[in-house]
Amino acid sequence: MRIAIFGTGGAGGYFGAQLARAGEEVVFIARGEHLKAIRQHGLRVDSTAGEMLISTANASDDPLTVGLVDVVLLGVKTWQVSDSANLMRPLIGPDTFVVPLQNGVEAASQLSAVLGASQVVGGLCGTFSWVASPGVIRNLAGSDFIKFGELDNRSSERCEHLRQAFERAGVKVEIPPDIEKALWEKLLLVAGHGGIGAVAQAPVGIVRSLPETRRLIEQCMREILAVGRARGVNLSDDAVKNALGFVDKAAPTATTSMYRDIAAGKPSELEAWTGAIVRLGKEAGVPTPLNEFIYNSLLPLELKARGKLDF
Repeated sequence: MRIAIFGTGGAGGYFGAQLARAGEEVVFIARGEHLKAIRQHGLRVDSTAGEMLISTANASDDPLTVGLVDVVLLGVKTWQVSDSANLMRPLIGPDTFVVPLQNGVEAASQLSAVLGASQVVGGLCGTFSWVASPGVIRNLAGSDFIKFGELDNRSSERCEHLRQAFERAGVKVEIPPDIEKALWEKLLLVAGHGGIGAVAQAPVGIVRSLPETRRLIEQCMREILAVGRARGVNLSDDAVKNALGFVDKAAPTATTSMYRDIAAGKPSELEAWTGAIVRLGKEAGVPTPLNEFIYNSLLPLELKARGKLDF
């Protein structure tokens, strides 16, 4: 398959490198010093499982020079999804489909509004990966996976072909029977412990072990569960238990991208995670007091990072 990684950040860079190593034709869309380093030295993944170097990585900052691809894996931040949909048009042919990797539950609908629903599937991934330096992705191995599926949950050859490509690459991959449920389960996980971690400015090993912050994580997850169910998502009674189990298996030094961005003074995905829970909860008539507290507490730093406040 010819696959474009649109946004070679932690997730896009990590999964794209796995596909390229397995022999798939992968084009990395990147920019600035990151692009320069990839072109000069290749794309390197430093992982607790070992180092991987894609020495001849094909990289560009111009989709026009790339041409049509079979699949676009979208690895940009959530607030960049709509703009990216327009920018990736030169990659999109009649049979191309886009797989969003963003945390949250709204990326597929944002892409569909620009590209058309037929060219978008639902997607999500799990990885503790980030750009450590230009051309280098740092990965805490042990919890990497990718899931995707048609928005109406039907079986399709295109999703199956991509699943097989990831399987050949040694990536844990799944086409879930209900992609919307899978998206909400992921949101419950990342926003549940990510919001608490961002407020506490502490990694997962700390917030899961202190009884006080662990209770907050569970409460946060239960609010998300209630919002999802109110919106018709078939979330199971075990959703919170399963999410806490995943948190307990994560590397103790792991942090979410929202935590890292806020700590670094960068724009984060606060609006698409905790902000979406609060907003969708209000629409559904479901109270989300803890998520609202987290959102309101982090909002000043978010607005500062976006140049809307100065302090």
